[in-house]
Amino acid sequence: MQAAFLPLVYVMAFVAVVLAVQSLAGLVFSSRERIQRVNRRLTLLHSGMDPADVYATLVRRDPGANITNKRLLDYYAVLARYCRQAGLTLTPSRLLAIVAASTGVMWLLCMALLRSAPGASFALNATLGLIGAAILSCGGAWVWLSGLRSRRLKKLEEQLPLALDVVVRAIRAGHPVVSAVQLAADELGDPIGSEFGLIVDEYTYGSDFKDALLSFARRTGSSDGHFFAVSVGIQAETGGNLAEILDGLSSVIRARGTLGKKVKALASEGRASALVLSGLPLFLIGSLMLMQPRYYTDKFGDPLFWTITSIVMVIYLAGWLIIRRIINFKY
Repeated sequence: MQAAFLPLVYVMAFVAVVLAVQSLAGLVFSSRERIQRVNRRLTLLHSGMDPADVYATLVRRDPGANITNKRLLDYYAVLARYCRQAGLTLTPSRLLAIVAASTGVMWLLCMALLRSAPGASFALNATLGLIGAAILSCGGAWVWLSGLRSRRLKKLEEQLPLALDVVVRAIRAGHPVVSAVQLAADELGDPIGSEFGLIVDEYTYGSDFKDALLSFARRTGSSDGHFFAVSVGIQAETGGNLAEILDGLSSVIRARGTLGKKVKALASEGRASALVLSGLPLFLIGSLMLMQPRYYTDKFGDPLFWTITSIVMVIYLAGWLIIRRIINFKY
């Protein structure tokens, strides 16, 4: 009789554990929501931080980048912009240090796996293993950073029409445009709430409002943000009903977003194929260089190796460019 009720006891115990975990998670998240404000900027302001320090923290300017070479400085600026657009709090210098550290760790693991006699062959295998570790580390960091940037940009462009609606209603109620943007910054969550708050902060610290909007567009990398900045700039120079302009812009952004989702849905199979066909060869080559560098170094003396390698690289680049043109639509 007791054996017959044993499965029921197990089921009830499982349900009890699930309910306990759900209740505990609800308490944790609700307490966290009570502690935090609507967005990160308001959270920092609520903690007592000076507004200028909040602006410097969220904009994340890196004063320690003492680079004299102009080309390297341009590359560093691009990486810094990508980090800001991804919403990362770490600086590009720290990100590069993490990538270098992961490369070194994987290279040491490669050296531990390498069973070759010391000499020229060992040095060649070690060099190839270092190249493979760098490919895997840089590729993984780039995929991670691009994913964060894409998700944040997608969320920001989904929130922008709602933010424009708040601005339009505030302007129609009699608020000036800066006050309307401040209202949207206080009412909406991240990322649009913090970004709109930075627009107001930049205007408060003496920048022109049009320049603050252009800085917002550059900082976020959003094409819709550029439309917003250009619309307000044109209205400031030529005049007109700003509420009507922003209301129309909100409708255009919503329609454009709907069209973009339809295009991405229709091209989803091609995008997945492009991701696999583009990323898998590099991943396999980097993994082989890291774990079995002799797979390549043993064939360096063959004259056909470099010829075939060059042909394969040209074919790979041509295929990558063709796939990129196929799956990237202008809408």
